[in-house]
Amino acid sequence: MAQTEETPLGELTLRTMAMPADTNAAGDIFGGWVLSQMDLAGGIAAGQRASGRVVTIAVDQMKFIRPVHVGDVLCVYSRIGRVGTSSMEVQLEAWALRHRFGNREKVTQATFTMVAVDEDGRPRPVPKDCS
Repeated sequence: MAQTEETPLGELTLRTMAMPADTNAAGDIFGGWVLSQMDLAGGIAAGQRASGRVVTIAVDQMKFIRPVHVGDVLCVYSRIGRVGTSSMEVQLEAWALRHRFGNREKVTQATFTMVAVDEDGRPRPVPKDCS
């Protein structure tokens, strides 16, 4: 597989294929669909770090770099950044494998802030130990 010189940062957290139902009138995949996939990946990574339920409270520095096309495999990479008492920053990068097997290109990046919550939806502490 050919790829650009740049490589993804973080762990591969989610892979999914862009389908025709996810396109706008120009045939590009909706930015909202990409955002949704990144939110799913951020929730997975933050939930693992928090050992439980998390919610998204902010999306910062969202940058759409290149379009995603039908048939591309969207790969979302995540890494946990700052961890506070109940919140954490998750750095996310979305990369597209062009036409399922082609070049890998970074298409989107963002920082999501997630908060660990209890069963009633109230903030709870994030465990100090990552294990």
